[in-house]
Amino acid sequence: MAQTFVLISGACHSGWTWRLVAERLRAAGHRVLAPDLPGLADGDDPQKYGLADVGDFVVDLVERHDLRDVTLVGHSWGGYPLTAAAPRLAPRLRRLIYWSAFVPAEGRSLMDEVPPHYAEMFRQLAAASGNDSIVFPYEVFTGAFMQDGDESAQRLVHGLLVPQPLRYFTETVTPVDPAALGVPASYVVGTEDLALPPGEYGWTPRFPQRLGPDTPVIEYTGSHEAQFTRPDDLTAALLKA
Repeated sequence: MAQTFVLISGACHSGWTWRLVAERLRAAGHRVLAPDLPGLADGDDPQKYGLADVGDFVVDLVERHDLRDVTLVGHSWGGYPLTAAAPRLAPRLRRLIYWSAFVPAEGRSLMDEVPPHYAEMFRQLAAASGNDSIVFPYEVFTGAFMQDGDESAQRLVHGLLVPQPLRYFTETVTPVDPAALGVPASYVVGTEDLALPPGEYGWTPRFPQRLGPDTPVIEYTGSHEAQFTRPDDLTAALLKA
């Protein structure tokens, strides 16, 4: 059965990063929207926006297109705008899918959820940027985010990353209770995803547990950037979710 997917990109990413997955979903008969989020479109001023602006944008996108029965997918940091938008869109939603995504907790920003050395790195990068923004260093990106890609692909993707507003990492959103919303949720994660180190700060089990004790966890073989390195496996996981 045809579905409508709205794909929310992760930090430093824009809608183009979903291209390979979107093509596969469309080939399977589904409708797909993969927008450039405010603050992450080419030429945007990263100092102009706060996290609430992104949630408002997602709500407006779905309502403006009068989308129904939507599967809302958030990647990584994209779990924050997904969570911000979900309560206002609940009657229009089919499912929430968090793909290697942060599931917000009360009063906790992304900076509270990452290892302390990551949080310090983000602060230093933003301070040196001149516009309070962050771009992942090449060594970090290739070592922990896209380690299963070849060097040419790593350099291409890294070179196309956009500055991430620091406020998107320091501001909070109200947690979501999928059961209370009446919208089921799933969690998708790569078996080789090292963007958060396994253990205390790992993606699982802590984030799926925040969605409810019976939240299904769907694994695929690949890294945090599987939309580039394993698009077939990632698409299959999203459809399974």
